[in-house]
Amino acid sequence: MQQMSVIMSFCVITVFMAIGDVVSNKTKAFVPSVFVAATLFLFGFWTFVPSNVDIIAGLGMPVALMAMYLLLVHMGTLMSLKELVSEWKTITIALCGIGGMVGVLLTLGRLFVAKEAIIVGTPPLTGGIVAAIMMNQAATEKGLTTLAILAIVMYVMQGFVGYPLTALALKKEGKRLLSIYHNGGEELEKLQVNSKSNKQTAETRGRFQFIPPLPDSYQTTFMLLAKTGLVAWAAVGASALMNDFISKFVLCLIFGVIAAEIGFLERKPLNKSGSFGYLMLSLMAYVFVALAKATPAMLTQMAGDLVIIIIIGVIGMGIASMIVGKLLGYSKAMAFALTLTALYGFPPNYILTEEAARALADNPEEFNFLMDHMLPKMLVGGFTTVTVASVIIAGIFVKML
Repeated sequence: MQQMSVIMSFCVITVFMAIGDVVSNKTKAFVPSVFVAATLFLFGFWTFVPSNVDIIAGLGMPVALMAMYLLLVHMGTLMSLKELVSEWKTITIALCGIGGMVGVLLTLGRLFVAKEAIIVGTPPLTGGIVAAIMMNQAATEKGLTTLAILAIVMYVMQGFVGYPLTALALKKEGKRLLSIYHNGGEELEKLQVNSKSNKQTAETRGRFQFIPPLPDSYQTTFMLLAKTGLVAWAAVGASALMNDFISKFVLCLIFGVIAAEIGFLERKPLNKSGSFGYLMLSLMAYVFVALAKATPAMLTQMAGDLVIIIIIGVIGMGIASMIVGKLLGYSKAMAFALTLTALYGFPPNYILTEEAARALADNPEEFNFLMDHMLPKMLVGGFTTVTVASVIIAGIFVKML
């Protein structure tokens, strides 16, 4: 395969993602952009796209890692401290959903798939690349080559199920919220009391501000990026001091919340600096490049186990999350959607939420209303499942292999 030039690689990545945007727009987010882009990347890697297309285009590591840090701080500025603490219900639902997935796979799943395949495939299905790598290494050390590959394939393919299911769930939840928004009454008042929709989104300063704001003339691209970078640097440093007891990615989100609350960082700093889109491009390119590992032969070899584990796991996740969600006052659609973040994490959870809100909203007020009520849950759900739960489960399952 002939090496691509820098600009050609950049164009391939952006065209694939642009096509995803067009399809999502035409279908009113029924077919999510990330699903379309992932499909194009998958077939691209099988034909003419090099596996390191992101690196050639200058969008791979370490740029993607930097983008992750900055974007997470940015996401933190969209939330308040009160709101972050109030998401304990979201965390509970997400953990119960993961518990339901694991429980069903270890019981019902073993009737259809070998025990070793269940043990290796379950942790990657609950979330992040760390869990996939842990199970891959454990299987490799025991000489289980096929199962080692299963761990990686599970990680790179689970999004193909998660993306469309989440899009459907978020659109259903969005329609419910808009119905409440238009009808008003006590239900709307209750939503407004328990979220930042009571003008928290519109505020540019935090509730606990003690740092005076910079004049508008000093809020330049470089100043905003510098301040966002300093917050991310502090979060990464704090995680290192704790020997990564709390993930640096989680701390970036939390530090972003705190920085905005005390007034050090503006709300939506990357949007104001004009950097959000490019950083998101870099991070999404890195995420999609993981599909280069999924060759046709590899998928054919383990298609049966892969499909069965995903189907049974998602069913278990859905049942558990919906039951617990109902007990905690969440709709079935919202409970299922936030638990589905285990199948892809950040940033697809943000993109899917934004797409659903844009597809349903007729004006900026409706869009902000939907984002205010869905995005915090999707972000917190993603960190609960991918960053925390998946690593803990992988640590347990490694000993079971």
